[in-house]
Amino acid sequence: MKRREHLGLDLTPIIDVVFILLIFFLVTSVFKKEELALMLDLPSSNAKEMQIKQEQIFIELSVNKLAIKGIEVSFESLEDNLKAIKNKDDSVIVRIDKKVPYERVVKVLDLLQKYNLNNLALVTNEEKKN
Repeated sequence: MKRREHLGLDLTPIIDVVFILLIFFLVTSVFKKEELALMLDLPSSNAKEMQIKQEQIFIELSVNKLAIKGIEVSFESLEDNLKAIKNKDDSVIVRIDKKVPYERVVKVLDLLQKYNLNNLALVTNEEKKN
């Protein structure tokens, strides 16, 4: 009588499936981006670059839209969001389109001052050198 040889599992198809799943999840995953909601044309400047931290508050202002933390809001909602901020030392990063009327900029700056959010940074594009 012939002895049967013990057959092991063939791992090749399992490895193929694992690699296909890995590629699928890498391709379909969404990588975390900055919380930006508006496409803005920022003015240029040659100021030094600042490091962005997670706890900073982002405000974006375009000619007819306003966003805070990546969510479009009205001026009334912006005021409610600013009122809810507990830590007044958090940095407020403001991105303003270069075509925004000065009146809208002043309105946002007034709200920041009203709630003692004085740690302010204005974002610009790096000035191109010839």
